[in-house]
Amino acid sequence: MLILWRHILRAHAVPFIFSVLILMAIFLLQFIMKFMDQLVGKGLSAGVIVEVIALNLAWMVVLAVPMSVLVATLMAFGGLSSSNEITAMRAGGVSLYRMMAPVAAASVVVFYLLLRFNNDVLPDANHKAVTLSRDIQRKKPTLSIVPGLFSQDITGYTILTRKTFEQSNDLEGVTIFDNTRSDVLATITAERGVVSFSPDYSKLIMDLFDGEIHELHQPGMTQYRKIRFTKHRIAMNAEGFDFRRSQESAFQRGDRELSAQEMIRRVDSLRALREEQERQVAERLKTELGSLLNTPGNPRTARAIPPYHAAMSHVTMIKNTVESHVFRIREYRRVEREYLVEIHKKYAIPIACVMFVFIGAPLGIMARRGTFGVAASLSLGFFLIYWACLIGGEKLADRGLVDPWLGMWIANIGLGILGVYLTFRMARESLTINWTALRRFVPRRWQTPEEDSTAE
Repeated sequence: MLILWRHILRAHAVPFIFSVLILMAIFLLQFIMKFMDQLVGKGLSAGVIVEVIALNLAWMVVLAVPMSVLVATLMAFGGLSSSNEITAMRAGGVSLYRMMAPVAAASVVVFYLLLRFNNDVLPDANHKAVTLSRDIQRKKPTLSIVPGLFSQDITGYTILTRKTFEQSNDLEGVTIFDNTRSDVLATITAERGVVSFSPDYSKLIMDLFDGEIHELHQPGMTQYRKIRFTKHRIAMNAEGFDFRRSQESAFQRGDRELSAQEMIRRVDSLRALREEQERQVAERLKTELGSLLNTPGNPRTARAIPPYHAAMSHVTMIKNTVESHVFRIREYRRVEREYLVEIHKKYAIPIACVMFVFIGAPLGIMARRGTFGVAASLSLGFFLIYWACLIGGEKLADRGLVDPWLGMWIANIGLGILGVYLTFRMARESLTINWTALRRFVPRRWQTPEEDSTAE
């Protein structure tokens, strides 16, 4: 039996490693294509760029491992079935459950390792990535300039712009208040501008086009000067925009930067605060309404009912107080709900490794006639369905439409039921699928020559 276990696990090992590497390469290529333009051209060293990529590998591992388990199970059992090894083992009295036992045991190990990774490695990697990203953002001068808002990040200058551009350092509708001189109030306006750094990154250069300079001399404010220009350059000290490492403790961690145990402690604190707010609301309503209304037969409230306007003013005050408490309660519930969603997610994604074994094994056996294209399509299709359910459940849970546990576990529950059903039917050899009909939905380039001729 030990030899059989070793043989089955060996059939899974190579497809699993191959799938992890391929999926990691795909995720990495997607990340580089999306974010490399934000890293290159800012004077960052190659080591910093490599560190950014390395830190983002953590979330890629979380996505790649469960899908690789599904692909490896499909390919391994499909290969064993196509070489008639499944038939031989069944003829020797080995049931499907005993064939799946080593793979299920290995998936439990993968589940445990991925769970530890989610709680011990991923939060720190995410936090370091967020901190490093904030440090890098200081290298792009327009990142701190928000259209329609005054920016005072540069000492001595207040900047207001109408529009910025994500893919460039261009500005439109620029207004600059120059406070660097105590004897002159200067206001600079321009139709457009371009922001850049000096070669040594010590100066922030702002080239302005088609604008005016208004200067009012102090004291006395008797001298006023107006200058029109087609191009004007301002050199500002770039302090605060140079790349400097921040202390990781300088930023508060978000929900994806915490372990499940840390989030549970925060949920307990938020629940205590929420319950305290609810208690205060109840006591305040009881006290205020009791002081507003006269209760018949109660000598302590035998005073006259307040005049109408005074009563309405008192009711308004009560309403505003209660609304303030209710707002805090809702905010506590929202944050508490977000933490609960992340807690359940840390367990739901790793457990999918076990669920995918019970789906991949029977489907792999059914796809035994060299149908690699169908196996690849099934693995991708099931994972897309799983991921869509997971994301949809997360959105619904964050909005409070479903409970956090249900939003995160509904995909696993559905896949678990389907996997148990497929395994049970396959163990009884009562499950068949018309693969010839399914091949019509598989791209022709994925089919082997044997499949191609069979389909025709």
